Amino acid sequence: MSGLGLDRALEPLRRLAGEALFARVAGPNGPAERVRIHDSPGTRWFGADRPIRVVHGDASMFVGGLRALLLQSLHPLAMAAVAAHSGYRGDPWGRLQRTSTFLATTTFGTAEHAQAAVDRVRGIHQAVRGTADGGETYHAADPHLLAWVHVAEVDSFLLAHRRYGQHPLDQAGYDGYVADTARVASALGVVDPPRDQAELAERLASFRPELRSTGPARDAARFLLLTPPIPLPVRVPYAVLAANALASLPPWARSLLRVPDLPGLEGPLVRGAGRCLVGSIRWALAA
Repeated sequence: MSGLGLDRALEPLRRLAGEALFARVAGPNGPAERVRIHDSPGTRWFGADRPIRVVHGDASMFVGGLRALLLQSLHPLAMAAVAAHSGYRGDPWGRLQRTSTFLATTTFGTAEHAQAAVDRVRGIHQAVRGTADGGETYHAADPHLLAWVHVAEVDSFLLAHRRYGQHPLDQAGYDGYVADTARVASALGVVDPPRDQAELAERLASFRPELRSTGPARDAARFLLLTPPIPLPVRVPYAVLAANALASLPPWARSLLRVPDLPGLEGPLVRGAGRCLVGSIRWALAA
């Protein structure tokens, strides 16, 4: 069978897999939201040539997103806020769908829609406050906590794209990506967010003394890695995703999460399986 014939034969399978995956990530309103985000007329925060569109439009975000959640959990106050207010256990798919819609809106949507999305998140953050197990108080609108969530997320998306992206950027491109994300971070309330890779690495390192191995962080890691609420048929692909998210974390982060030092985790077999998985997701979601 020719390549074109094979593509035609597989098209129903691709469409079915893509629709199921998109429904999980974007939710029941996903198709309507996609039209609103991409087709609404108006100026955008980011032009079509900006690096943020390349990174956030790539299937490598699946690896980067899971890595970001694991890394973010290591800040005890950020994790306390998530554990108490996000509903990540009771409604993990809803949280994923809200996050993906926010990222898509701020990256691809009109400036009006992007600002409205930011305003909604800022309103939610104002109400999220409490006391962590150690007695420290937290507030989701705290610029310091917002900065941690931001740099952990950007570092994760950037690293995943560099490893698994269909069209990896050069150094200037990734510096541009960090600068683009600073636009969104500033709107959310982050003070002086990093604007290139060197500043990103410096800001990440500055948080290192605050990161700890806590019960909530370890519980979140076990939930995300071992007992996610996913159908049995996708357990193997998810295990590949989880292995690559783990492998991309620095060793100190895996140690704080108390993840066993699995043989071959950082080896070519896991990395190759990750590329195949991301490529399969990219194929399924192709328009």
